[in-house]
Amino acid sequence: MVGKSVIVVRAGPTGNHNFAWIFKRHNHLISMKTIENKEFGGERPLFASKSLRLVNVTIHAGESALKECSDIEALNCRFEGKYPFWHVDGFRIENCLFTEGARAALWYSSNLIMSDTRVNAPKMFREMSNLRLSRVTIPDAQETLWHCTNVTLDNVEVAKADYLFMHSSDIRISDYRQQGNYSFQYCRNVEIDNADIDSKDAFWNSENVTVRNSRLIGEYLGWHSRNLHLINCHIDGTQPLCYCENLILENCTFGPEADLAFEESVLQADVRSHIVSVKNPTSGSIQARSIGKIILDENIRQPANCIIKTLEQP
Repeated sequence: MVGKSVIVVRAGPTGNHNFAWIFKRHNHLISMKTIENKEFGGERPLFASKSLRLVNVTIHAGESALKECSDIEALNCRFEGKYPFWHVDGFRIENCLFTEGARAALWYSSNLIMSDTRVNAPKMFREMSNLRLSRVTIPDAQETLWHCTNVTLDNVEVAKADYLFMHSSDIRISDYRQQGNYSFQYCRNVEIDNADIDSKDAFWNSENVTVRNSRLIGEYLGWHSRNLHLINCHIDGTQPLCYCENLILENCTFGPEADLAFEESVLQADVRSHIVSVKNPTSGSIQARSIGKIILDENIRQPANCIIKTLEQP
């Protein structure tokens, strides 16, 4: 959990003058300086700031505006320069905009709360811990959220999200929309609820992933995963869920493109729809409403004892 919150208490006049706000960090109250209605640019204009609140501030082209800072708040701000939040501990970003020029804006930092914000720049959130995003839109999310731990996303939408969540762990996601390939590869300890994920090669080499009440569209879903658990999900795209270890499907449905499923997988699958075809599952059980074609050829891996049941003929 993120150990930061803001107590909305202030002293002094409003307007362009500084006034004190109180910031709560690990149960200790910290007085904060406020900068309001200002513009900054160039190299490191606010470097190593402590306990700082920015309101209606614009960070123009430049680099590392808030590098090496701690206990920072940004409200209704605009970020145009590169690398504004590197090596920051404890920050809250609310109702802000990161333009396309603000590439790689948040790296090597910890304890972030971001809400009601639009991020137009790619390559965000690298090697970070304890971050929570709510009502955030990232229309160019390529190579985002790499090597992060303890991540919570609620009502987040991403697009162009190729290679999203590489090598990240301890992730909780709800009310989520994604378009972008190669996502969640090498991730561990992931829980997703009510998501619409359009992604080729999603969840490859992942471990301990549970997805509920979601739509998973894209070819080669979940290859080489371990302990992938899908509940009340709709799956579509060719060759899904192959080379899986301890795969579990509960009350799932398959679309018309989901053929050649389960090759070399060890699984327990409860599918409440027709499956176009199943090929060479290794072990476990598959129950489906119907299966168009079951392929068990000379290349099937031992023990080759998967039990396949259908409730009706195709």
